[in-house]
Order: sequence, then structure tokens, then C-alpha cells
Amino acid sequence: MDAVLLALAAVWGAATGLLIPRAAYRFAVEPEEPWRTACPAGHPLTGPARGWLGPARCAPCAVPAARVPETPASEAPAPGAPGAPASEAPAPEPRTTDTPTPPAYAPTTLAPLATVLVCVALAAATGARPELVGWLALAPVAVLLAVVDRRVHRLPDPLTLPLAAAAVLLLGGAALLPGHAGSWTSGLLGGLALGGFYLLLFLINPNGMGFGDVKLALALGVALGWYGWTVLFVGGFAGFLFGAAYGLALVLLRRAGRRTGIPFGPFMIAGALTGVLLGALAG
Repeated sequence: MDAVLLALAAVWGAATGLLIPRAAYRFAVEPEEPWRTACPAGHPLTGPARGWLGPARCAPCAVPAARVPETPASEAPAPGAPGAPASEAPAPEPRTTDTPTPPAYAPTTLAPLATVLVCVALAAATGARPELVGWLALAPVAVLLAVVDRRVHRLPDPLTLPLAAAAVLLLGGAALLPGHAGSWTSGLLGGLALGGFYLLLFLINPNGMGFGDVKLALALGVALGWYGWTVLFVGGFAGFLFGAAYGLALVLLRRAGRRTGIPFGPFMIAGALTGVLLGALAG
């Protein structure tokens, strides 16, 4: 049963992870800019959910480029023969050309691989408990948010706010089923606590904490609070620890200064994942 559960989690992670590059490309724009509606080559993005769901490359870009066939030397007209060039200079030899394809939206292997690993880790730690459905549903969106924030230092509202609502609803449903290992009430309180804490940090230093982080904290707090206050503290602290370690590494490598901004969303998500895994193992 455990092997089947892990296999199903891996398949789910792979299927949803392959949809992340296109969505991340569309969401990864600067503030005040509209979401992208065309690929880098200018082709309109079509498909399910108004083009938000689909493979990394759009259909026209995915078609292999046509090759221009070479003219065999045996079929080329001899100089002076009918059809030969009027000039005595030999005609240039035809070359095989490939029309370059537009670049992909982004590396397409890291996000799907990360989603698979996250889903498998959650399945291994949680086991066949009702909340696993919630974790697997929330994981791809969390990975998508991490990718977008990594690129443009932005956590879009169409992702953060629905993620918080989905966490509340999914864990609320899990709480109604037998065998769950958490508390929906503590999850709600955890969301309010972590969201309130990040709101306080934002009000103290708006330049150091984005409001998108505050909205993301609502969802992460619900997930961490599901397993209790200890897990909430561990997961919240781990996010700051991971972010501080990354910033320190950049400073030591002289790739950033003390005031260089870094995307904090990926570290918040990594910290929350750490807390959820520990809470699931202890549950």
C-alpha cells in the first residue's frame, strides 16, 4: 500500500509539475504589467483554463522546424547544360538549414522534479491519512509561487489568496473524516497567527517585507497550524533560517550586499514544508 501511495503521489507530482513552467511564465511579470498571453515567439497561448494550463511550449513552437532538403550532387546540372547558371562561377552548394525555435519559457525540468519530490515526501511522511489529499493539492501551487517569486520577486494575488482558501477548505474536509492527525481549529488560528506576524513585520518595515508574503503566510499558517503550535513555530522559524542562510551565502560569495533584496517566498514555503513533514511524521 505504501509503494502504491508513493507511486500515485509521484505521478500526481509529475502531471501537475509539467504544467508549472507555462503558468510561471505567464505570472512572472513586473507589477502593473498584465499577465502574459503569448509565448516568446508571439503565438497566442491557448488551451484549458484560457491557456493557463498546457505544456511548456505552445503548439506552434512545439512543431519541429522544417528542414530544407539538400540537392544531391548527381542531380545538379553540369556547367553549360540547360538549366545551369549563366555565370561560369560554380553555384553555391545548397545547405541544410534548421529554423531556430524560440527559447522555452524557462528550464522545464527543475519545477516538475521539485513537485515530484515534494509530493512523494508528503506522501511518505503523511501516509494514508485524509490530510494527504490537501497536501498534494496545495503542493503544486506552492511550487508555482516559489518559481514566480524567484523570478520577479512577486507573489500574485490570484495564487496566494486562493491557496489560503483552499487550505482552509481542504483541511476542513479532512477534519470530518476519520484517521486525520490534525486540528482544523488550530489550523485556522495558525493562519491568523502567522499572517498577523507577517503583517506586523510589513508594517514595521515595508521595504523589507512584501505584502504578498503576508498573504502567503495565511495559507502556510493554516497548513502548519493543522499539526499544532509547535509545528507552526518550527515551520515559521525555518523559513527565516533558510532565508538568512541564503542571504549570508550571497554576501560571502560577493554576489549581494547587506541591503540586496531576495525573494522570501521560496524560503517561507521551504520552511513550511519542513514543518509539515515533521508534524506528519510525529502525528
